[in-house]
Amino acid sequence: MSETTGPTPVTDDVPTEVHQEWADLAEQAAAAQFAYHVKDSPTISDGEYDQLIRRLNEIEESHPSLRTPESPTQNVGGASFATGFETVDHVERMLSLDNAFSFEELRTWAERVEREVGAGAHYLTELKIDGLAINLLYEKGRLVRALTRGDGRTGEDVTNNVRTIEGIPERLSGDDVPSLVEIRGEVFFPTAAFADLNAGLVEAGKAPFANPRNAAAGSLRQKDPKITASRRLRMLVHGIGARRGFDIERQSEAYDRLRGWGLPTSDEVRVLDDIAAVEQFVTYHGEHRHDRAHEIDGIVVKVDEVPLQRQLGATSRAPRWAIAFKYPPEEVNTRLLDIRVNVGRTGRVTPYGVMQPVVVAGSTVEQATLHNAYEVERKGVLIGDTVVLRKAGDVIPEIVGPVVDLRDGSERAFVMPTECPACGTTLAPEKEGDKDIRCPNTRSCPSQLRERVFALA
Repeated sequence: MSETTGPTPVTDDVPTEVHQEWADLAEQAAAAQFAYHVKDSPTISDGEYDQLIRRLNEIEESHPSLRTPESPTQNVGGASFATGFETVDHVERMLSLDNAFSFEELRTWAERVEREVGAGAHYLTELKIDGLAINLLYEKGRLVRALTRGDGRTGEDVTNNVRTIEGIPERLSGDDVPSLVEIRGEVFFPTAAFADLNAGLVEAGKAPFANPRNAAAGSLRQKDPKITASRRLRMLVHGIGARRGFDIERQSEAYDRLRGWGLPTSDEVRVLDDIAAVEQFVTYHGEHRHDRAHEIDGIVVKVDEVPLQRQLGATSRAPRWAIAFKYPPEEVNTRLLDIRVNVGRTGRVTPYGVMQPVVVAGSTVEQATLHNAYEVERKGVLIGDTVVLRKAGDVIPEIVGPVVDLRDGSERAFVMPTECPACGTTLAPEKEGDKDIRCPNTRSCPSQLRERVFALA
């Protein structure tokens, strides 16, 4: 599939207005899936996409005839879109996860688990890395294949690229290496390296990535493994698929084996006794979600006992024994209307973005700092761009990067002024090599005087 035309219409007794809403939402969701999974360049934020899919699911729950195989709600991993990579079958299906967006929804899931398997289940909880799901196949301890999730049954073969990722062993270590094992994990781009990558792309005249998740996906799906090798990707593994020569009774036991085989695992995994403890885990990591080397967008909760997992089973797209608690989105897309400058109390001249007002992390944001002219160039943003805006708690809003695929040619580059906008004095760096420029008129620059008064207030 190369076009985002949306699902095939369904004609039945669905009210016309409901069918029209479903068709409109399905078309938007299909286009978003194409941009995300094929182009590695999303045109809407994760939060907006989640809202689309939730509304589609609500409509399809009330009108099941609309839930066709072509519906975006059934398109796991962008499976309906053809790409240039060879597709290969997973040995065991690689499913997605259902989401919970509130503690109430999390408790509802836990209550359903208890109804079906009785009390006493334990919950393995771990960070939900915002990266790209990968399935590693080891035979007799040797890495023979690496696939993306795809539609859960088949994935794209990215073996050569995965082999370039630091920390992924070519051979498993230890005395208990199985004859065959599929190992599931997440490839991510370290947040500390993201800005440097985008700066290098902009300097080379190439389009920057909108966020670290898309940097990971775009870097892994390069035709030339040498490019992937240069991108500093990392991976953490979190589960086992098909296996021969051994079995496990607990999900947490799988983590012990993974570590023993020399695979990279997270230190932030806990087995908890009840859903109240799970909620505490979710709350703590929500408050510390930016303390990690990688982006996280939630917490994954799994029933730890494998026999209970088998008893609970799965739907066509997701296991019933696991759920992803999604944190409120801290990134949204909005229009960068202008880039202006502010003169601070020390004379430092700071560019800032003026944006179409948007609600993010519970507050309305209209401005975001851009630090200096070098940072504007490094991020690759143009006036008129649709940009990814991030606001984490009380942190100052930040423009992460542009959504390049939405450019229409009307955008223009920012030009740093050479004279102070407040007093007309020629601007200059305080010393040679400074990235910041300043207004040297410390005695009578109105903007500096005003900011000093504000600082004393």
